Amino acid sequence: METIPITREGYEALKKELENLKSVERPKNIKSIEEAIAHGDLSENAEFSAAKEKQAFIEGRIQDIEYKLANADIIDISTINTDKIVFGCKVTLENIDTGDEVIYRLVGQDESNINLGKISVNSPLGASIIGKKEGDIVRIQVPAGTRSYEVVEIA
Repeated sequence: METIPITREGYEALKKELENLKSVERPKNIKSIEEAIAHGDLSENAEFSAAKEKQAFIEGRIQDIEYKLANADIIDISTINTDKIVFGCKVTLENIDTGDEVIYRLVGQDESNINLGKISVNSPLGASIIGKKEGDIVRIQVPAGTRSYEVVEIA
């Protein structure tokens, strides 16, 4: 069985999203479907079609989240060994060409948010820095060419 690494924060966020989908979004969608049905002829009813599409999305997302929660491997990031980069680490990288530094935390796919400094371990950058140590150089192929980063700090 596949386990899905996730932080406690990410796990709680998925639980909250699941609860919202089940207790708010699903009932609201059912009401939208009922209202669309009340308008009559379903073959030409755009509201009904849109509500059914949304229902399929909601049900699919519920199944996806339930699977992830059932198979979650919650990683306690406070106990992480920072000798090398692993899931949950906060990493400072320096772009060798520009000298710019970026700080990212490696998280699961559902937790990633570049604006919050969280990148997925499955992303090209995340996957390429796993296992690296401070002082290591990482080269990443991007559409504009190759970028090189030095691992400055692991926390």
